[in-house]
Amino acid sequence: MFKRKVYDKLKQWKQESDGSSAIMVEGARRIGKSTVVEAFAQNEYKDYILIDFSTASSGIKNNFDNIDNLDTFFRNLFVLVGKQLEKRNGLIIFDEVQLFPKARQSIKQLVKDGRFDYIETGSLISINKNVKDILIPSEEENLKMYPMDFEEFLWAIGNNVISETIREAFNNRKPLGDAIHRKIMKEFRIYMAVGGMPTAVDAYVQGKDYSQIDRAKKAILHLYTNDLKKHDSEDGDRAEVIFKSLPSQLMNHNSVFRLSVVDENARTRNVGNAIDFLNESMIVNNCLNATAPEVTMEMYADRTKFKMFMGDTGLLVSYIIQQGYDLNKMYRSLIIDNLGINQGMIFENMVAQMLRANGYELYFHEFEYCPEGNSATKKYEIDFLIPNGKRLAPIEVKSSSYKNHSSFDYFKEKYQLKMNERYIIYSKDLAFEDNILYMPIYMTMCL
Repeated sequence: MFKRKVYDKLKQWKQESDGSSAIMVEGARRIGKSTVVEAFAQNEYKDYILIDFSTASSGIKNNFDNIDNLDTFFRNLFVLVGKQLEKRNGLIIFDEVQLFPKARQSIKQLVKDGRFDYIETGSLISINKNVKDILIPSEEENLKMYPMDFEEFLWAIGNNVISETIREAFNNRKPLGDAIHRKIMKEFRIYMAVGGMPTAVDAYVQGKDYSQIDRAKKAILHLYTNDLKKHDSEDGDRAEVIFKSLPSQLMNHNSVFRLSVVDENARTRNVGNAIDFLNESMIVNNCLNATAPEVTMEMYADRTKFKMFMGDTGLLVSYIIQQGYDLNKMYRSLIIDNLGINQGMIFENMVAQMLRANGYELYFHEFEYCPEGNSATKKYEIDFLIPNGKRLAPIEVKSSSYKNHSSFDYFKEKYQLKMNERYIIYSKDLAFEDNILYMPIYMTMCL
């Protein structure tokens, strides 16, 4: 199993909860939830029982009818699984709990009983629609899990030094130097190409070529589209069409989502459920338009204007690269910065993914401004806004060494803002100029 940061969060939950709550590990399919939870059970408990509701027998499921008599419930469970747990030293895992909502509802009684600890895993692509008829237990904590981030990727390939080097340079606001920067940037480009889905990372670690790595990612994309087809057939929705439009959406010069790509007559009210479903499934990351640059950005979120990014940039790369090309050559071109496609969208998607993994909600801001001496008002955009204490930190993403920052200057002038930090994320080494931190894209992990 690859080392994952969520493991330490589970350890913190176990220590602080001490049996007073269960925890739901939620996220997109195939990001490694079940693997890390079972490894946690093996290492941190004397014994555990794993119930996978995608394969659980009718006997296991019917036993939840006995939840009001827990002595009977546990006696039957131990017989059915062939093992018995020691009180306060055992863990029960409800894997793929979205497939059997009754088990999730039972958490209230089970936690109150206090004999064992409980972890649930759920893929949100179907979890929300399956809970409409049950009471979500207040005893359930939630832990979001994402694809492997850059630091986890470095651990997977056996490099435990680079991440600390990056943090030290960021904290001290000092450049790394050309040789070190080029080395890290090469590893980061490999990470962008491979992505953070564990099966793709494993294929890379095992030394497989890029066509084989791409095949692993295409299998995940196929799984996602099948899930979306099922959702659409049941709900009469357009989620699959929206998902398939992502590459063309991101190729747009400002990547604001265009409903006309889905359907020339589409309106937000017609496809709003599909958009929300995709975002809640965590296979995409939505970035909302904040109409006012205030720290409380959610209060000013315009949900009719948004950007939609792929949850994993490696999957986006596989979506862009069409079949019939020499995949190994295409991937090598991406890694050496010689790929003839819009790399700006890959950079912006990567930054969105890294910000989400760091716990930020995603917002951008559009504004109009007429600079002094000009006769015409123009539209400008801040790619991302994140809170920095009681102030906002604007972020602009560039896929090259280009340093123009007029949008930053006009943003500050228009709103008369005081800002602790301004970040331009680009492909070159760290620099601090004009009160702006120019930081290589891999340092986004430090924000």
